[in-house]
Parts: sequence; structure tokens; C-alpha cells
Amino acid sequence: MKRVIITGGTGLIGRALATELVAAGHEVVVLSRDPQRARGLPPGVRAEKWDGRTAQGWAPLADGAYAIVNLAGENLAGGRWTAVRKERIRHSRLNAGQAVVEAARAAARKPAVVVQASGIGYYGPRGDEEVTEEAPPGSDFLGRLAVEWEASTASVEALGVRRVVVRTGVVLSLEGGALPRLALPFRFFLGGPLGSGRQWTPWIHIADEVGAIRFLLEQDGARGPYNLSAPHPVTNRELARALGRAMRRPAWFPIPALALKLVLGEMSAVLLTGQRAVPKRLLEEGFAFRFPDVEAALQSLFVERK
Repeated sequence: MKRVIITGGTGLIGRALATELVAAGHEVVVLSRDPQRARGLPPGVRAEKWDGRTAQGWAPLADGAYAIVNLAGENLAGGRWTAVRKERIRHSRLNAGQAVVEAARAAARKPAVVVQASGIGYYGPRGDEEVTEEAPPGSDFLGRLAVEWEASTASVEALGVRRVVVRTGVVLSLEGGALPRLALPFRFFLGGPLGSGRQWTPWIHIADEVGAIRFLLEQDGARGPYNLSAPHPVTNRELARALGRAMRRPAWFPIPALALKLVLGEMSAVLLTGQRAVPKRLLEEGFAFRFPDVEAALQSLFVERK
């Protein structure tokens, strides 16, 4: 049994990962600033309170731990990106990364691996270009944020700790994230593409997100950045049509780009631009996706669960 510490473990990915690791027989410790949210964790998962900024109180857990999975960071979709909120988003990520480094530095027996969260937004808007891990970062807010977020734990490598960076796309799950919001208009027969619908959407089923992280935890040679997105990205229009078929609803009602910009401001760029990202390194290293195609992924969530 190996100890795995998850920061941000009460979020969508953290909960699913904790469930998977506990079922595999590992000791899982979730760090959370909000003990109330931690109450609903899977049986066998231990929750520890932390301040979101330092290793105070939990650093001893890193001594002899197998891994720290750093998923912590304020939700990007929690409101308009005002200047104040963008700074909160940024500091929440950088502070968490610094806390992970602090814990690893203090450990007599260093963690074997740190998995650092990031996003496909690292690459910025890329049009129709196929984007692999070798592509440079974007210059927009999300691109600059991802560069800093990834760098926040880079110094653990000098301590001899293997480090993996996971650049995650849109995670498809009914338990949270983007999908319930995307599905809501369809429930009222008002679903359709966002804006032009031509923008690419790098997506991944929650089962593959968790499976990929576990795969990278267990592969001793895995280091550096990995795109966690399905092998077949789709345009937003294709995603809307697949979602409509899975929900047995039409996908005829596009939401105008102007309306999204008026409601969401700068954050609308997340919905109206995208990346044709592919998981080149994961495929090269032998990871097998359970859901490589969006039709099967959405059917598994909306049809097979019934």
C-alpha cells in the first residue's frame, strides 16, 4: 500500500482519483481548506485540513509518501474574470505549488513523484492546428497562468523527485465540471453549438482522466508534460450534436458569441476558442483510452447509466 496525497481532492477529478486509488489498495490523504466539503469523500479516504498556502500541519505526511498529486486551484468558471478574481485564481495555484515544494523539501524520505495539474489552455487559441506537447504556450491569460502553474512545483526535480505535468482538457462527467452546464439547455430543448461552433474542444472522459493520472503515477519513466485529452478532439458543433443524440434532444439552437461575451466577459474566450490537442505522449507510451470517441463517451454517461 502506497500513500498518495491529493491537494484539491474534493473537486471533480480529485474525488474520482481518490476513489480509484483507494479501490486499488492505496492510502489516500486528501487536503482540503473546507472540511465540510471533505465529508462526502469515498470510504477509506482520509481528509486533512490545510490552509491552501503552506505545508503547515501536513508536511509530515509527505515523508515516505509515494506521490503528491497537486490539483488545487480556484475554479476558473466561478465568476467573471475581473482583475481581482484573476489574481485570486493565480495565487491559489502558485501558493498550492509552493506548499508542495515546501513539503517535499522537508521530507527526509522524498515522495517518488509529484503530479502537477495544468490545462490545455496552456497552448492558447490555436485554430485548426494539431497541438502536441511540443507546442509553445499561448500569450493569453490562460496560457500565462498555465506556465506559472506548471513552474510552481518545478523545483522538486532538483530534490530528485520525478515530476509529471497533466494538461487536462474538458472533463466529461455528470458529477461536475463543464458537462452539466453544457447539458442544461438541451434538457429544455434549447441546446446547440456555442458561437460559430467551429472551435475545437479537447475533451476527455472522467474514467480516462483518472486512468491516465494513475498510469503516469505508475510509469517510472513518465516525466514532463502530457496532454490529457482524447485522441479524437471534436469541434464544438460536433460536441453539441453528439450531446443532443445522447440526450435525445435537438442541437439546433446556437448561442450567439455576442451573448456569451456580454454575460461572461473575458471568460467567454474559454468557450469560443479552443485547441485541437492530441495526447501524443500518452499514446506513444502505451496508454489505452476507454473512450477515444465522443459519441461513446457521452452514451456511457447519459444512456448506459440509466
